[in-house]
Amino acid sequence: MWYRFDDKKKLLSLTLYIQPGAKRTEVAGLHGEALKIRIAAPPVDGAANEALLDFLKKAFGVPGSSVTLKHGASGRSKVVEIQSPAVSPEALLK
Repeated sequence: MWYRFDDKKKLLSLTLYIQPGAKRTEVAGLHGEALKIRIAAPPVDGAANEALLDFLKKAFGVPGSSVTLKHGASGRSKVVEIQSPAVSPEALLK
């Protein structure tokens, strides 16, 4: 499963596979046990990570401070936590 939700903490944990340097930022579907997201920003100086967190903040309807990159800052596989998301993770696949 590509996400976990802790009801007590209201914390959503996402396992992601990122493709930086894409034509546009979008959800590309599942990639094994991760959600694949294409990011339009290049993987230089943290630009792709910043664009990813901005995309997720908008997608889940939360402020930027509620989205945290927990693992994978320098790789394509990442774990991101979102505090009190306003949208279900399944909505990203629609």
